Amino acid sequence: MAAGLRAVRRWGLAAAAPPSLAFTRSAFVARKANHAQPNWLGVGLAFSTSAALWAFLVKQHNEDVMEYERRKQARGHKCTGCS
Repeated sequence: MAAGLRAVRRWGLAAAAPPSLAFTRSAFVARKANHAQPNWLGVGLAFSTSAALWAFLVKQHNEDVMEYERRKQARGHKCTGCS
């Protein structure tokens, strides 16, 4: 029976076992994080990006509100000579 199993393995007909996670290494973790010295460049980029997105969001909101008010006033104007 053991000879039969060896023949099956030799021909590749047996299901391949998944690799053990104990011996794998992530390609993204080259060293442990040092929490005593934060990555200030990354922190600055994260906060500045967040601030820029919020500024754009507020600016866009204000423009949308102004456009809404302009269209609301134009809708209320019922003069036949304007349009």
